[in-house]
Amino acid sequence: MKAAETQLDNAISETALPKIPVGISSCLLGEKVRFDGQHQLDNFVSKTLGQYFEFKRFCPEVSIGLGIPRRPIRLIAKDDAVVCVSSVDESLDYTQALTDCAQEQRSWQEDLCGYILKKSSPSCGMERVKVYDGSRPRRDGVGIYAANLMQNFPSLPVEEEGRLGDPILRENFIQRVYVMSRWRALQKEGVSVRGLVTFHARHKLILMSHCLQTYKSLGPLVAAANKANLDQTCDVYIRDLMAALKIRATRGRHVNVLQHIQGYLKNYLDTDDKAELNESFASYLRGQLPLIVPITLLNHHFRKHPNDYIRDSWYMRPYPAELSLQNDI
Repeated sequence: MKAAETQLDNAISETALPKIPVGISSCLLGEKVRFDGQHQLDNFVSKTLGQYFEFKRFCPEVSIGLGIPRRPIRLIAKDDAVVCVSSVDESLDYTQALTDCAQEQRSWQEDLCGYILKKSSPSCGMERVKVYDGSRPRRDGVGIYAANLMQNFPSLPVEEEGRLGDPILRENFIQRVYVMSRWRALQKEGVSVRGLVTFHARHKLILMSHCLQTYKSLGPLVAAANKANLDQTCDVYIRDLMAALKIRATRGRHVNVLQHIQGYLKNYLDTDDKAELNESFASYLRGQLPLIVPITLLNHHFRKHPNDYIRDSWYMRPYPAELSLQNDI
């Protein structure tokens, strides 16, 4: 009963948490800052994620003084480099201005737990931005502001609004934002060796679903942490953890984790219960069921047979259930 009450307390406290600070391109929230004087309002981002994220909106093109409306800018290949210029006058080069702008924002960006960028933008595009090189553009560019942002904060979860339409990428990004939010909270408390060990223990199963190699390497790293090497250990830990979480979790890796979790119930399940769980795992692996189904079954058994480690693990509840992300993967 006590464990069940703790789970309820955890659920209540999580819903009461303050919104998570996330940077965003201003146009995605309906601000008319685009070159044509329009916006690119994204309803999923603004209405759904807006319930959980405190958006820090920013438009680098407006920040550097380009008007609204304005002549569009674009990336071009020039002297073995990629620069950002006016689409009608290539002598107007905005590369340095956008670079300086990105550096000037570091003071507020360092507190963010994620960033949502405008796809295809020569300033904010995360990937596959058009680079004009001769008559035909190639799609291998990165927006100038976005490139500096990601270079300055390589562990920061960053995504484009267009890619959030993919259920797997959407779940991956939001999961990483919540992991980073918990890391920021730990940092504010003051990271201790015990705090790092606890943080890792609660995220081990999530990590296992993404990258088994990193799962195996971070365990010894955390085990070797002490007061003398704690700062360096934390730097390596969060770098490697966030890099591993960018790897898409496959159905096969999820099944490995689900079977691992099932092992904590081995003394409590009868033959029919085991068969039901195993069939749900197999159906999920075949793509016939979403992830939420086997997780719901497991949660049902753990309500009857509580386990402290599973209760405290974030794998079973990595983000608010209301987002319904596990219904689509």
